Amino acid sequence: MGKIAFIFPGQGSQYVGMAKEICDHFPEAAEIFHEASEALGFDIGKMVFDGDEETLKITENTQPAIVTVSIACLQPLLIEGIQADFTAGLSLGEYAAHVYSGTFLFRDAVRLLKLRGRFMQEAVPVGVGSMVAIIGLSREQVLDACAMAKDEGVVEPANFNCPGQIVISGEAKAVEKAAAIAVELGAKRAVPLAVSAPFHCSLMAPAAEKLKAELEKVQINEMKVPVVANVNGEVVPSAEYVRESLYKQVSNPVLWEDCVRTMVGNGVDTFVEIGPGKVLSGFVKKIDKNVRTLNVEDMSSLENTLRELR
Repeated sequence: MGKIAFIFPGQGSQYVGMAKEICDHFPEAAEIFHEASEALGFDIGKMVFDGDEETLKITENTQPAIVTVSIACLQPLLIEGIQADFTAGLSLGEYAAHVYSGTFLFRDAVRLLKLRGRFMQEAVPVGVGSMVAIIGLSREQVLDACAMAKDEGVVEPANFNCPGQIVISGEAKAVEKAAAIAVELGAKRAVPLAVSAPFHCSLMAPAAEKLKAELEKVQINEMKVPVVANVNGEVVPSAEYVRESLYKQVSNPVLWEDCVRTMVGNGVDTFVEIGPGKVLSGFVKKIDKNVRTLNVEDMSSLENTLRELR
């Protein structure tokens, strides 16, 4: 019998109405929204269920919203007694993984993520930075493209999502030049991302420093389920490393491909993506086509996942 991993999505997966069906059917999921609203001081359910895309897209709203949706969608699995052997999340999704693992309280996670979103947004003025997904090049080629464009400013790999999909981040001119070089090197496409700041690069260092101070205020417990960290693609060895890995994560690349390979190497053959969208499931399939991917974001996906796992 293979092992199960719960994986949690990051920014870009959000949409108005996410988790509404699950909350309508499970009071435990609705309670998660209530708890988040109390922690944040505003009605996050109203924003997620009845708001508009523009408000939801603001980084300091998106980050706590996605983790709230993910933890709400997790509740039916917990009710059914389904547990994971490993857990991980993409960028802000790593906070949901830690909540599931018991590392810190859910209300602390949503408060941290609202601040994290604000700090990341404030680190670089809107329009100064950008991010582009490079499709069809190796890691080495993307690193070369960034090196060749650095005379225009900061440009660095930000997300190693899966083979042939690497996101670069930095100052807009440098990112544009690196993307053009990537195409010359044989990239199939260079796709600009609709983000409000250049995440996971050294320009985020001021945000990381501010977050570090906030992480110090939060109680960290020993993990009940191994969490695989974005910053090195390895299992977080103990609670004392959690703050450091989340601090470094803000201004360092997300090694998602490495995270998935670590879990597969430890016997995981079923990945359950919990929260909005199926972006991570797509990445996982490109990393290892032999594993099974399931997801939970509404009643039909939940019913299918429960059928598969029972």
